[in-house]
Amino acid sequence: MRPVYAPCWTLRRIDVGKMSQEHSTVRAVVRALQGDAAVVEVEQGGCGRCHEEGGCGGQQLTQMFCSAPRTYQVGNAIGAAVGERVTIAIAAGSVRRTANLAYGTPLTATILGAVLGTAVAGDLGGIGGGLLGLALSMIYVRFRARESAGNFAERPYIVSRP
Repeated sequence: MRPVYAPCWTLRRIDVGKMSQEHSTVRAVVRALQGDAAVVEVEQGGCGRCHEEGGCGGQQLTQMFCSAPRTYQVGNAIGAAVGERVTIAIAAGSVRRTANLAYGTPLTATILGAVLGTAVAGDLGGIGGGLLGLALSMIYVRFRARESAGNFAERPYIVSRP
């Protein structure tokens, strides 16, 4: 699944059986079905308040840098059909945790490697330490991504038809 950036999502409380959990939601259109999953296209980037007072213009930036359709594979437990408008949910904090893992870990490891390398062997050690920190962090990120691939609680899924 490609990453979804936080501005595309709104926080909403959804009742799941007897439990009530916080989820982030976004509207999308089902484009294809793949077994018990659906390929959806997110309708917009950003909050959609670009032309209102207090709007930041984030949707225009999204369109400028990401002109291709934003499609994702999500769980389809409600049996949505191709062409239907649906609401997609993902556990609150999941997007933040994924972004921290994918961006924060390599950045932190690179900086720490460079600092330690510089302390041990000067400028050349700093370069080597930074590269080593980056390489080790990428291996760690890949391992963690494979490890959490089976965590269905973190995956996005269709919750309703608006």
